[in-house]
Amino acid sequence: MSNTIGKMFKITNWGESHGKAIGVVIDGCPSLLNLNEKDIQLDLDRRRPGQSSLTTQRNESDEVEILSGVFEGKTTGAPISLIIKNSDAESKDYDNLKDVFRPGHSDMTLHQKFGIRDHRGGGRSSARITAGNVAAGAIAKRLLRELANVEIVGFVKQIKDVIAEVNLDSVQVNQFTQENIDGSLVRCPDKKAAAEMKITIEKAKAENDSVGGIITCIIKNVPVGLGEPIFDKLEADLAKAMMSINATKGFEMGSGFNSVLMKGSEHNDEIIIVNEKNVLDGKIQTKTNNAGGVLGGISNGMPLIFNVAFKPTSTIGKEQKTIDMNQNVVELEAKGRHDPCVLPRAVPIVEAMAALVLCDHLLRHRAQSIFLNKGNKENKGNKENNGGNHEN
Repeated sequence: MSNTIGKMFKITNWGESHGKAIGVVIDGCPSLLNLNEKDIQLDLDRRRPGQSSLTTQRNESDEVEILSGVFEGKTTGAPISLIIKNSDAESKDYDNLKDVFRPGHSDMTLHQKFGIRDHRGGGRSSARITAGNVAAGAIAKRLLRELANVEIVGFVKQIKDVIAEVNLDSVQVNQFTQENIDGSLVRCPDKKAAAEMKITIEKAKAENDSVGGIITCIIKNVPVGLGEPIFDKLEADLAKAMMSINATKGFEMGSGFNSVLMKGSEHNDEIIIVNEKNVLDGKIQTKTNNAGGVLGGISNGMPLIFNVAFKPTSTIGKEQKTIDMNQNVVELEAKGRHDPCVLPRAVPIVEAMAALVLCDHLLRHRAQSIFLNKGNKENKGNKENNGGNHEN
């Protein structure tokens, strides 16, 4: 099983939904980064279950403990090991699933692949294990802010047929902040749409059903040059990371699938230099951002913008036909505590996976561009020296 992602900033996720604990090991974090449990806990609190009536009522505090890699409040360069103990697992709720495969879930494929599965809460395939990714992502976010002032903000754009009205123009993206998005129960910045989303989720919950939707992620202040031109394209690695999240069914960068409706003259982002009072004064940018901040697999300095589609939660309380371990057809009405919609809690998960990819690529790019940076500094020095000689 592949439980590791990243090349220079690498994480290995471990644990099961109803095991004693879940956690993650981070390898490749540079030394001397200021870090403590509080820095990680904020994002875990945003992801944890039991936040509201719209989420699962499993009551986990998700308190993180740093076991290694940090000394006197600073990272040491050694592997960072984080643990989150499970305290409210009610395994008896899953007794009726021991020999039955849930429709839409990974129960059947896990059993067919490995010949064994942990039926309690989905075991390894549970979204509970994403807590480890969020904890690691919090460290990646902190490192990205320290090294490049990168800011990552996700929000719920759509739930079922309710779509938020948002302006994703590159100049307007600064309006999206974690504070104003987390102020909404469903993490949607459009107040009218957020109210309708809440009603949609509550209706599905009352009917023992579930709904899906779309999360939009915006990454600001991305340095130019992250990503590779062939197999490690930035958008390809982002897509892999997003599609590793439970219940994801789609990924699109920039204009995404809507690009098929456009002509080349409409889709191409014209390159301009912004002058005078604009906050991007003197910087090369594009007039539009249909590319979503990536050209040829490499970041171009514009905000990264992408969407992730989530299907409705698989485990629902409605009767459905399925089969058991002996291939008998049975009627299943699943029990247990489940989200009627995963979107509000999935926002910090999307942000975390994006942070892990960006952090990995930033460190790789800096390693690759040692002589490029040296050349830039030398050229700058030569220009200054030449200027001084000219004046003399």
